[in-house]
Amino acid sequence: MLANFLIPILDDGWRFIAIFAAVTFLAALTGLAWLFWPLMLLTLWSIYFFRDPPRAVPQDAGVLIAPADGLVQMVTDAVPPAELGLGDAPLTRVSIFLSVFDVHINRTPCAGTVEVVAYRPGRFMNAATDKASEDNERMAIALRRPDGRLIGCVQIAGWVARRIVCYIKPGQSLVAGERFGHIRFGSRTDLYLPTGARLLVAPGQRMIGGETVIAELDPVISTPRAAIEF
Repeated sequence: MLANFLIPILDDGWRFIAIFAAVTFLAALTGLAWLFWPLMLLTLWSIYFFRDPPRAVPQDAGVLIAPADGLVQMVTDAVPPAELGLGDAPLTRVSIFLSVFDVHINRTPCAGTVEVVAYRPGRFMNAATDKASEDNERMAIALRRPDGRLIGCVQIAGWVARRIVCYIKPGQSLVAGERFGHIRFGSRTDLYLPTGARLLVAPGQRMIGGETVIAELDPVISTPRAAIEF
């Protein structure tokens, strides 16, 4: 029964949790009560930040799902980063802002084969601004769907985030909703929709990574929707 109430922790997070816990323990040993309680809160926050809950992923091949938890910061037409290989024409871009209280695992928006994984260094501006897509440090990922369409997703560092982590490499096959990376600590994830996709979300809407359907790729979806957890 206890296992049902425990949320898995991201492997990469345990070292940070251990550091915060050790410093908190030292503060307790030295009797620094004024330091102990803030450090205890920081330790508890780190556990919360690195949570990695399972998600019920829609198994409809004709949709794109949210690649991250967070708030839809903006929906706009923008030219994708050149490294994605999506061309020079503007595409609909859905930008999801992740606060320090959101789950920071990135998940694939659809099934496909990894065609591009390209890192670009940059600045650490506020990830909520439009310029962050161009100027901030980023990791661009392009997935080739079984139907041939290329889907672009970009991890963007923010002013708090100082580390983008990507687990995948070109040539790798991924299923929809599979974990492909995370960003520490506070960031943004951009998803570029292919031409003809029907947008289903709006600015201000909260996303659940791996669950929320962002767009339909075809006007009529004949595949029934189901869900699995992983």
